This record gives sequence, structure tokens and C-alpha cells, in this order.
Amino acid sequence: MSEEQEADVADDENADVEDESNEGLQQGDFVRLDYTARTVEDGDIVDTTDPEVAEEEGLDEEEREFEPRTIVLGEGHIFESVEDAVIGEEIGHSGNTTIPAEEAFGEYDNDEVRTVSANKIPEDDRYPGAHVDVDGEHGHVETIIGGRARVDFNHPLAGEDIEYDYEIVGEVEDRVEQAQGLISMYLDADLDMWIQTDEVEEETVVESDDEDEDAEPETETETVEKETLYIESTPQLAMNQQWMFQKQQIAQNVIDQLGLDRVIVQETIDGGGMGPMGGMMGGGMGGADLEEALEDADVDEEEIVEELEDADEE
Repeated sequence: MSEEQEADVADDENADVEDESNEGLQQGDFVRLDYTARTVEDGDIVDTTDPEVAEEEGLDEEEREFEPRTIVLGEGHIFESVEDAVIGEEIGHSGNTTIPAEEAFGEYDNDEVRTVSANKIPEDDRYPGAHVDVDGEHGHVETIIGGRARVDFNHPLAGEDIEYDYEIVGEVEDRVEQAQGLISMYLDADLDMWIQTDEVEEETVVESDDEDEDAEPETETETVEKETLYIESTPQLAMNQQWMFQKQQIAQNVIDQLGLDRVIVQETIDGGGMGPMGGMMGGGMGGADLEEALEDADVDEEEIVEELEDADEE
């Protein structure tokens, strides 16, 4: 076999390897993952998407839905070891992998157990086991003696290896469903949303022939298309603290992942509620109505004026 033929064979083999590596799910794919995670040592539940497991473990009392989670492969939405196991597989694949402590919630660090003043802890939380926030750090109280408290600032699962059972239940290709999946990573809220393309007028700066550096820049208005995700707001969303503090980050993530131009959150207020409010006291009377009411009440205007004057003299 000539060198040229050997090179062709090598290219074909490399191409076959590349084709095999590109089979199955790849980074950037949206998938729905069903999983249950437990500690390896004691089998304590860490998280699950299975409603039956949630009921067995008493998690179904939480105000959340237990259903397969939408993730984007390659975006760090799940542990790296699980992601590595999923990439290249097909829909319907199930498996089990162990997440080492350092990758999961970190190794246990004895230096993170510190003594602090008990005054930094609310009185109602001054007991062993209480979860507290001290100087911006979250921990749990181990002991309190006198005016000092021993607080463990390690993650409750620090030092624990995690066993992760999973099943790839589907691929998400609809862009609205993809958006709903991304937002559900931050918020447990059932929101109506849709994607549409809008024509929007924008002002753009154009090059000017004027050589004067101090001259005002010239602009022109042009019509551009904006692919927009619309989200119908709800009272629950408006009052959600995570949304209030992270909506810019959440929206930007959706824009980047779906290649959108913008996200618009809109609020619809239906009619049929209370009628127009009246004056400051809510009386609801206009000027003419007020005059008619006074006439009907048989009020003597001169008598009122005299009473007011007498009061001023006193």
C-alpha cells in the first residue's frame, strides 16, 4: 500500500471516529432529565424530580412541582460527571454515576467551623441545629455557651459523595418550551409566554460629512426586526424576590441561549373591578353632584358662615 493510500485510510478512520463522537446528544442540546440524588454514605435524599420518591421522602409538602428538569448540556446546569455521562447518549438512556465530594458540595473544612458572638444570631435561632446567617455567610449552630456560639459554615452536604440516578426522557426542540425550562431553573412559576418577531423603529448614528469634531452626531430612523420573548406577568412573579433581584440575569441567559433580541415582561389588567375612585375620602362626587347633595341636605349657608366667624373670635 502506497503512502498516499495509507493516508486515505487514516483519514477515513479519523472521519469514522469523528462521526461516532458526534452521535447522540451534544453540548448545546436541550434535554429533559429525570433524576434522584442521594448521599452515598447514608442514602439521604439530596434532590429528585420523581413525585413518588418525593412523596416517600416527605418532600411533596414543598410548594414545587416534581417533574423532569430541562437543562442545556455544556452550560453547567448539572454536575460535570453527570453531563459527561449524558453527552453522546440517546433519548431513553438511563444510568448511575457517583459525584465525588469535591465536585459536589466541596470537602469538609474544619477551618469553616468558627466561634462568633451570640449577639450576631437572632434570639429565636440561638439553639443547636439552627440555620443562621452571620456576616453574609450561611451556617448552622453547633453549640452556644454564654455569649459565644460555635457555627459550622460548611455546606450541610460538604464531604459527602453523591450517587446520581438519571434518565434522559426527552429532547426539547420547541423554543418556547426551552425558554420555560431555562426560567424554571430560577423560578417555580407557571408563566404564559410566546415568541414573535416585531418591527421596531430605532435611531442609528450615521457618518457625517461635517469635519467639525464638535458637531452633533447625525442620526436616522430605521425599521428593524426584533425577535422577542413575551412573558405574561402574574402577581406571584411580580412579588417573587428572586425575580426582582435577578430578572436581568435570567432574561440575559434566555436571550443568549435562544438567540433572541429581547425579552418583554408585560402585565395585563382586566376591567370589571371597582369603579373610579372618588376624592381623597372616596366619596365619588363631582362638583355638580356635591352642590345638589348640599341643597338636598337643607344646609343654611349663612348660618355656617356665622358659626365659623364666632369660632375664630373665640
